[in-house]
Amino acid sequence: MIVAVGSRNPSKVKAVEEVFKRFFHEVTVKSVPVRLSVSPQPISLMETIKGAVERAYQAILKIKDSKYGVGIEAGLMHVPYTVSGFFDFQLCAIVDKDLRFTIGSSSAFEFPPEVIDKVLRREVSESETVFEEITGISGIGDKMGAVGFLTKGLVERRKLSEQAVTSALIPRINQTLYDKPWPKVWEVLNLKG
Repeated sequence: MIVAVGSRNPSKVKAVEEVFKRFFHEVTVKSVPVRLSVSPQPISLMETIKGAVERAYQAILKIKDSKYGVGIEAGLMHVPYTVSGFFDFQLCAIVDKDLRFTIGSSSAFEFPPEVIDKVLRREVSESETVFEEITGISGIGDKMGAVGFLTKGLVERRKLSEQAVTSALIPRINQTLYDKPWPKVWEVLNLKG
């Protein structure tokens, strides 16, 4: 089985490979760069879903003979009663050849208020820039991620990606329990069906 991933981020690609191999064994994962219409730092659930679906859709189109396209997008979502007002989470979309998709998410956590403030004021295009300043780790998003730094190494970004991919696979590995029509790519991306 060929699985196309809409990202060159090694953490995301490795997460997809780990999870798919647990369920399907014979898997070849190929990554491709994609161009997104969403901002580098999505700031809503819907924008994060759109980014993940775009990644998965573009990946399945670019990699010939792929069975699935997978997109993982990290985003911020407004959550009341939090210190910063937002949770960071990863969302995975898995698109198949019929252009149906399933989504799943990782656990969510708060970024420090300084990070959220700079993102909301558009001082930076994405949170990774602020975390690089705070930690001194260049390319932190391709490594342990912000969550790795904030949890003192207990949870790394790849684990969050694995959670999101696993969650998005749930309807696919239990199809008899999910017998209603699945959403189609064009419902999110404003394409013609």
